[in-house]
Amino acid sequence: MPKQKEYTLKGLSERELLELADLFKMFADSTRIKILYDLFDGEKNVTEICEDIEMNQSAVSHQLRALKTAKLIKSRRDGKSVMYSLDDDHVKTIIEMGKEHIEE
Repeated sequence: MPKQKEYTLKGLSERELLELADLFKMFADSTRIKILYDLFDGEKNVTEICEDIEMNQSAVSHQLRALKTAKLIKSRRDGKSVMYSLDDDHVKTIIEMGKEHIEE
């Protein structure tokens, strides 16, 4: 059986296209956007995030796991607390560009 040629579009493989689509799915939830915006101010623990965005810990923790899996945020342990922050400056740039786009 002949090997199927991998689809590419302008240098992006099918795998890269799927990963890009998955990344943008992370921005399709307003709770996740609120959390990311909240982390623009810097590192916070889950209690601080919950207070800032006025949501319960269960809902926030669920979204934090999804954001961490997507490599949009990172965490570090500080004693008994886990501190969350944006994974890198690209996350802030993506959100700022999206905001700029909808304001046009």
